[in-house]
Amino acid sequence: MKRLRVFGVAGSLLLAAGLVTAGQASAQPQREVLGTNGAPVPELAWGPCAEGQAKGYECAEVEVPLSYRDPDGKTITLALGKLPAKDQENKLGTIFFNPGGPGGSGRFAPELTPELHERFDIVGFDPRGIAASTPLRCFDDPAQGELLAGEFPATPEQTHQRITDTAKGTELCEQNAGELIGHMSTANVARDMDLLRQALGEEQTSYYGISYGSHLGTVYANLFPDKVGAVAIDAVLDPVEWTTGERPGDRFTPFSYRLGSHDGAQRSLETFLDACQADERCAFREPGRDLGEKYDAILETLREGPLEIAPPDKPEPFEVTYQMAVSSTMGALYDAANSSSLAEFLQALDDASDPGLSTRSAPVAELPPSAPTPGYQDGATYMGPEQGAGVFCADTDNPGNPWAWPVHARKADREAPGFGSQWTWLSLPCASWPASDPDRYAGPWDKQTANPVLVVGNSLGDPATPYDDAVSTSKRLGDARLLSLESFGHGARGNSECIDSALDAYFIDGALPEEGTVCQPDRAPFDPVS
Repeated sequence: MKRLRVFGVAGSLLLAAGLVTAGQASAQPQREVLGTNGAPVPELAWGPCAEGQAKGYECAEVEVPLSYRDPDGKTITLALGKLPAKDQENKLGTIFFNPGGPGGSGRFAPELTPELHERFDIVGFDPRGIAASTPLRCFDDPAQGELLAGEFPATPEQTHQRITDTAKGTELCEQNAGELIGHMSTANVARDMDLLRQALGEEQTSYYGISYGSHLGTVYANLFPDKVGAVAIDAVLDPVEWTTGERPGDRFTPFSYRLGSHDGAQRSLETFLDACQADERCAFREPGRDLGEKYDAILETLREGPLEIAPPDKPEPFEVTYQMAVSSTMGALYDAANSSSLAEFLQALDDASDPGLSTRSAPVAELPPSAPTPGYQDGATYMGPEQGAGVFCADTDNPGNPWAWPVHARKADREAPGFGSQWTWLSLPCASWPASDPDRYAGPWDKQTANPVLVVGNSLGDPATPYDDAVSTSKRLGDARLLSLESFGHGARGNSECIDSALDAYFIDGALPEEGTVCQPDRAPFDPVS
């Protein structure tokens, strides 16, 4: 089941082949590091949220500088939400929250844990350019977002179309986005968060961020190390791989390839398949057969054409394409609790690939949710794919030639079939993105923080942020402690009493788990979900 890792071609070969441009291949020179640069502290006026929004929250809007190089100049608006502490008399402070993405709305934060909801106000905000904050918007018609967010290609014809569509999408961004597109980096979001800290009257920042939110926490910790209170990052992105890569040649590879997310997805799949083979409740189980080979055979069949399955309680079957199967499998791997439904889906595809199926009805199974991708209209709030791209293209070094993407997608697919393409093609807009942010932050990452950062990861696989990134980031940071969950999925919080208790102790008492702590999940993958 294990596959050999195949490492990328040196960046110099891509340059010689014309796969990058000199401007985009070179790291931008690091200018002096900005803080909030004397920007005026906004006044917060909490009030009821709009009708139909989350109950139990208070909402506010504030103005922050478009550019912290001009702190008294043009401003943009941030939309905030607050989940008030249940025990206001004994409240300990505020915890900021970011849900990931980039491009995800963070206004309505979860309670994190019951104990944290009891003792802290939990404040989320839509980052600059996203959702209900002043939005980055490239398209008059939301349907045009498909130019940037179409499914990954699997044939030469689809590859050409994907590259053509993306170029049209970034051209529209150049025409329509305005000044905001040049100020979307995570560093500017971190500056916004520190301005919000000041507005709330907090001496230091307490923060929980997951996925891309982990990178916001890492950037904040290095831009404002003396303001770090309790900063916990879960499902962690390695900040070097995200921004520049370890070696000079790494900037010639798409950042979504060098992150190795496809390896995390493959590791998660292998963990799922091992658990399946060991559990009689798994519908995909087949004693005596390598389940990795069984899964790969399904993908090979789907490359030749779609398969039909039928959803429960619906008369008409539907077609599952290769891309749908890959995306749905990866989406299910985001949570180990999806294991039973994923097994039923994969077994239905295996049954559908049987040549004798024509004499029987289509196999029955639900289509698991696809891997999350920002880009939709939510009532009056626009969330388009350009908003996520505006952040990751501002943060990261990438090739300037779009034909570098199919090269690296093929390499990644040799390590992680299907997942390699799914992740690699995500960053294609960066090949022709029409702006950069001169105030992005690309290191150093080892600033000594006022308090240690808590780094959390799933040791048996994360389909979006490999566990190796949690390990490496815990070593890169100036002062950090690694906490592991022996499970797979995207994020550990909420899946283990051990993890949640460690978060409670960290935020409430400033106590770190013992070095090398590995928590166990509360449930096995195929246990019933309550």
